[in-house]
Amino acid sequence: MKNETTISSDSAIKFGQQVVSWYHQQGRKHLPWQQNKTPYRVWISEIMLQQTQVATVIPYYQRFMASFPTITDLANADEDVVLHHWTGLGYYARARNLHKAAKIMASDYSGEFPIDIDEVIALPGIGRSTAGAILSLSLKQHHPILDGNVKRVLARSYLVDGYNGLSKFDKALWQLSEQLTPAVETDSFNQAMMDLGATVCTRSKPTCDLCPIEQSCLAKASEQQANYPQKKPKKKIPEKATIMVIPRLSKDNSQQVLMEKRPPSGIWGGLWCFHEISDLEQLDALLEKLSLKALSSQKMTEFRHTFSHFHLDITPIVVDCQQIAITEINEPDQQKWYDLEQASSVGLAASTQKLITLLSK
Repeated sequence: MKNETTISSDSAIKFGQQVVSWYHQQGRKHLPWQQNKTPYRVWISEIMLQQTQVATVIPYYQRFMASFPTITDLANADEDVVLHHWTGLGYYARARNLHKAAKIMASDYSGEFPIDIDEVIALPGIGRSTAGAILSLSLKQHHPILDGNVKRVLARSYLVDGYNGLSKFDKALWQLSEQLTPAVETDSFNQAMMDLGATVCTRSKPTCDLCPIEQSCLAKASEQQANYPQKKPKKKIPEKATIMVIPRLSKDNSQQVLMEKRPPSGIWGGLWCFHEISDLEQLDALLEKLSLKALSSQKMTEFRHTFSHFHLDITPIVVDCQQIAITEINEPDQQKWYDLEQASSVGLAASTQKLITLLSK
């Protein structure tokens, strides 16, 4: 591990000039969040782009900004509406943290985005790199960044041993980023570094002949691009199983299915999902608790949903029901009859959305 790579000031200046020059000629400048830049607009894009491809993010970003054009609009929105706009993007903690941070900014900063980096880092869901990106891209402040794309460019350029998430690896790369990030045109440099990692210095088959720093890249010189960053040692991903119960009711010429809202933290936190049981023997007790009587039931095709840390095998069961007692749901904020023909603006887990699509057909 090269824990400390010292770069001469001349080398750092040359590196920065080559990267910035490439940006002016080849960098991406026409993405939605690159127009009318403000800290708020850049913040939303940076959070959406975490672990999500640009092409996927664009329509989500446009819808989100149309619905929540200001921090105050986002702060005042109902969480369900915010999560609904996020449905399909995954990693829903990102959306919940956006909402929490907007509320803090509305109450503590008069609805304005703070411009001090320590205050930005203190907001939910914003780390050092994201804070640096927001303030450098929107306000031209001088801050280094280190997202996954930048890590790959730096690790290959200077042959830094290690893998993402390893503290020594991250520390070494932060030192490099600090040394290389120029005080002038920081915004162009940071955007270029992200663009290089995303479009040129890609994980597989990097197009080195298009890279502005090809001549000084140590990985290119030794043909070791595929070895940097090194791969994290693989752990076997655990497998879990669940049965999703979908009570269905025919009512007023429509088909309705019963859902519950998950607790705010944990898997699918704050999203609407179907009730789960671990064993079919628990089905009768669940229906009784919900004041429902089964008329018939059928299994749908089992499918697998993969999280970052485990596989979940889901067996969906549709239970056509009648209500034992026509009463209002005791906890309307936690239980909901969802009309399959009239989609509600609520946040749905990906598995729930998939099942609703199948049932609607």
